[in-house]
This record gives sequence, C-alpha cells and structure tokens, in this order.
Amino acid sequence: MASRIAQWTLDVHDVNRMARFWSEVLGYRIEPRNDGSAKLWPPDGAPGIAPTVWLQPTTADKTGKNRIHIDLGTDAGDPVGEVDRLIALGARRVDVGQRGTEPFVVLADPEGNEFCLLDRPPRNA
Repeated sequence: MASRIAQWTLDVHDVNRMARFWSEVLGYRIEPRNDGSAKLWPPDGAPGIAPTVWLQPTTADKTGKNRIHIDLGTDAGDPVGEVDRLIALGARRVDVGQRGTEPFVVLADPEGNEFCLLDRPPRNA
C-alpha cells in the first residue's frame, strides 16, 4: 500500500485572484467555500488521478524560497508556448539558483509562490 497525492494546498493572500490564476493554469473548476477558501476541481474526465487544489487565506507573508513546489507539464508539447501563456496569466520567471541547463523553467505565481514547468515528462533514469 502507498499514499498518493490527493490535494495540493496553498496559503494565499487574495483567494479570488489566486483561484482565477490557478484555475486558468490547470483548467480546473473553482468552488468558493463559505470559510473564505476556494477548492479547485480537475475537469471531469481528467486522465489518471488528478489532485484537487485548496487555496486557504492567510495574512502571513511568504519569506524565502518555497521548500516544496509543484512541477507542471504540458499536454500541448510546446513548453515555450506554455511559458508564454502562464506569463500572460500573471506568472513571472524567477531565479532560485538554476544554471540555465535544467529541463524546466522556474516561475512564480502572482503572489510569488514558485513552481516549475517541465520541458518533458519525468522519466525513469
């Protein structure tokens, strides 16, 4: 038996803005919650077991680099085009010490939370 990733939780200042951003990035449906949080649901028929996203409000400031982050892939096979799309949605490129030869691009969401876009799907060594 093994555990699986069921949900990705992110503390945010502006739940509505971040829900719009992440729902556009992932193609997820937004469900505003009565407690001021938002749950993002994968589209019906999503391949495999897609985790939900829970955006919970916080007043705490983000300090430093995230110690855990999400790595995204693209179904379109066009990572350059996808980076452009993510930037148009409000992401920005960030430097966390990468050398420039990595098979991914490091970005941050509108509140500065880092995430990566992989050039290709992860593979076994």
